[in-house]
Amino acid sequence: MRRLSRSLGRPALLAAALLLTAPALPAAAADPGPAAAPGPSLTRIADTEPDPEAIYFVSYDGLVNNNSFTKNGILTHRGHQYAAWYTADRSAVLGRRALDERRWETLTLDHRLKADDSHNVISLGVSAADGRLHVNMDSHSDGFFYVKSEPGLMNRPQAHDWTADAFGPITTSLDGLALTDHFTYPRFVATPAGGLLLSYRDGFSGNGRNALAAYDGTRWRALGPWSGSTGTYTTAHGSSTSRNMYLHGIDYGPDGTLHAFYTWRERNPAVMCAPGGLSNHDTGYVRSTDDGRTWTNDAGRTVGTTGGPDLVDVHDPGTVVDPLNPDHALMNQEHQATDSAGRPHALISYVPGRFGQCATDYVADRKAHARVFHVHRDDAGRWHKTEIDVPPASSQRSKLAFDRYDNAYAVLPYGRVVAASAASGWTDWQVLFDGAGLDAFGEVVLDETRLAQDGVLSFMYQQKSTGTTPSPLRTVDFALPGKAQAQPARSRP
Repeated sequence: MRRLSRSLGRPALLAAALLLTAPALPAAAADPGPAAAPGPSLTRIADTEPDPEAIYFVSYDGLVNNNSFTKNGILTHRGHQYAAWYTADRSAVLGRRALDERRWETLTLDHRLKADDSHNVISLGVSAADGRLHVNMDSHSDGFFYVKSEPGLMNRPQAHDWTADAFGPITTSLDGLALTDHFTYPRFVATPAGGLLLSYRDGFSGNGRNALAAYDGTRWRALGPWSGSTGTYTTAHGSSTSRNMYLHGIDYGPDGTLHAFYTWRERNPAVMCAPGGLSNHDTGYVRSTDDGRTWTNDAGRTVGTTGGPDLVDVHDPGTVVDPLNPDHALMNQEHQATDSAGRPHALISYVPGRFGQCATDYVADRKAHARVFHVHRDDAGRWHKTEIDVPPASSQRSKLAFDRYDNAYAVLPYGRVVAASAASGWTDWQVLFDGAGLDAFGEVVLDETRLAQDGVLSFMYQQKSTGTTPSPLRTVDFALPGKAQAQPARSRP
């Protein structure tokens, strides 16, 4: 694997000789020390089918049920897995299953997908403080639809029937809190205190601001925007005065730090070498230690305040961790994760310069030449970048996850899984599963919450179809190293 690093290297260690004057003692048996942590591995343990006929149409080169930027389109809580999707008649459906069962219970919400737009995804969130499931859906730079369950539904699933009666009315606000008429990309983030953050974009592609709302178990309140859209960005080709920040994710690490990797998209295509490319540029990183109220760069300097006059912007110092101009079809909204030590990691993908310095058709160029890179920060604060030598052969995005030994797993388009060991510093990427038999369309939706609970890598995908013919929506589960018992799921009689 190709490894690119901006670290300076470690100084050589000098060995010192120790002179012993005491009489020699009989040699003791060598202490073997702790057992070495295992490397990455996969054991396939379950396949399920939430819906044999999910809605199917290709829009923006993706599917509405399996756009990988859908945060918590599938999640696990208290021994049950939950998922959301649109079925063949456009109805919004919620499903759940006990983890040791294959059969999904489903309920249909009183809402139908309003447009054939793959951005109009369904995102789920759990507020542990009151045990509610929250649902936000069907928006692309316009109004959203929201509904939440009765309290306790998620904390005691066996005590509650899985029916639409467990949910309140569908509204176009957060319990009366109006946010914006230009809403996109809902992401529910469970807070350490048992509440929720709702991350979203206010505005449009090339002219938008990332914003937050907060739920404390009782009510929602708006926190406001935290990324800016103004200022002049100039390349050798031209200038742009408007943009938006596209998140690779927004997630808490084990110490309660909120991490966000991102790219910028410029509104003016004049910044690109060709109009058929993507105006995305640079990989940035910021973090927050106060639940998203203030944001700092990698060095700890404050670069933005949510809802305040100073927002994170394109020129903030110390925020770019991997510079790249807009000529390489850099993908927005790839993915990120933190390991057990709280180190931030991200996946990014673009067409490297060895294949040319100007992407003229981003879909075709990415299918032919894009490569995925793993970016991470080490304990000393240095950033490292490693190319994964498995071409995605797709214009689409990948997902990132870690097992309990901090081995890394990237789920590439078509459900292929590649992995790298923590012992190698995440440089020995290799294919563990080639996606054979899945017949996946492309991107997958990862169950980000399940890994920590039972050591299982689980993702949802939709099988390929043509035109608008519905196709099966499926999940696949893999036991990772450290899972106590890799028992296959059973079918309920």
